Amino acid sequence: MTDNTTTTDTTAIPDPRKESLIEYPSQFPIKVMGAKVDGFVHAITQIAERFDPAFDASTVELRDSKAGNYLGVTIIVTATSREQLDDIYRALSAHPMVKVVL
Repeated sequence: MTDNTTTTDTTAIPDPRKESLIEYPSQFPIKVMGAKVDGFVHAITQIAERFDPAFDASTVELRDSKAGNYLGVTIIVTATSREQLDDIYRALSAHPMVKVVL
């Protein structure tokens, strides 16, 4: 007699590519906030260029805080993988000028 039951391995690690709501490649906006100091925008664009060679600095959007002490910078990168996005977020978050990355 043949056993036709199938078993599933509940300990299998899910594939993050199947769980992602993002289709790669895609244009992905990242908001970065930090103190309004010289070199802040340049530092952010250098990080973006390191992970996205096709990064277009002309798409950068800037927004001052209400009091003018902080600057919000929105960059748009071409996301090619979850790993790439994670690396960008880690690099931005680790930069000493950066306060918040969204």
